[in-house]
Amino acid sequence: MGFILMLIVGGLIGWLAGVILGKDIPGGIIGNIIAGIIGSAIGGKLLGDMGPVIGGIAIIPALIGSIILILILSFILKAIKK
Repeated sequence: MGFILMLIVGGLIGWLAGVILGKDIPGGIIGNIIAGIIGSAIGGKLLGDMGPVIGGIAIIPALIGSIILILILSFILKAIKK
């Protein structure tokens, strides 16, 4: 049950980061889940485990890490399209 909760929270974090930035994450729901989980790892390394933790994911660092990840991906995808 913890793994499913982690996937749900990761998807919501990835979706919220995309909404905040106004950017669409490639891959739809799966892309949101991946962005949320990888973003939580990035945010955890940068900020630690501050704020509430749901499904093993600290919400605030995960959101900040997902925003950073989406920004980096958008720059890379923009450079590839040129």
